Amino acid sequence: MALLVAKNLTKVYRTGGVETPALRGVDLEVAPGEFTAVAGPSGSGKSTLLHLLGGLDLPSGGEVWLEEVRVDRLSRAARARLRLMRIGFVFQAYNLIPVLTALENAAFVLELRGVPRAEREARAMEALRAMGIAELAHRRPNQLSGGQQQRVAVARALAARPRVVLADEPTANLDSKNGLALIELMRRLNEEAGVTFLFSTHDPRLLAHVRRVVYLEDGRIAGEERRG
Repeated sequence: MALLVAKNLTKVYRTGGVETPALRGVDLEVAPGEFTAVAGPSGSGKSTLLHLLGGLDLPSGGEVWLEEVRVDRLSRAARARLRLMRIGFVFQAYNLIPVLTALENAAFVLELRGVPRAEREARAMEALRAMGIAELAHRRPNQLSGGQQQRVAVARALAARPRVVLADEPTANLDSKNGLALIELMRRLNEEAGVTFLFSTHDPRLLAHVRRVVYLEDGRIAGEERRG
């Protein structure tokens, strides 16, 4: 059974009476355990697709499914609940809370779920350890490098043990060394813990490590490539 499904997905943005199509009939299935990238140039619809799959936005047409749940028919509150319980997000801009430590940021989703403090801190520390930054647990974001902040963002997603992690251009703001280190960590988590990852990217470093690439062009799937 597919984990994520998009059926004939369309998205049109309307600004000042002008319509701009972002997605034009996208069909996509992601199975559990995949390590897959959606690739394409800027403006091809990569981020829009991830936002629709994760319930951050609603499509203009088509269907989005997460396992047995049709995401696009849920209310705003129900979509927020679904994201909280089942989906991990990693954004290009990190989106860490400045006044919280790395440990508190990594535990934040669990706190929203009402997980007891001892358990959420243990799970957050486990995630920080998996990302190789346990020693930075008590630093705030302004005391961390960009690469370290992005690892905290991934740890936050992982601590919640989601069904799938959606990562929007996760290496875009990282130099080559930090970008490759992050990719290797995520690949290891995929292989050893079975975490499902779906990325949007045009970073050739990340594309070299994924097992499936779906190519978007002008809001349509232009092809795909499977490796290994």
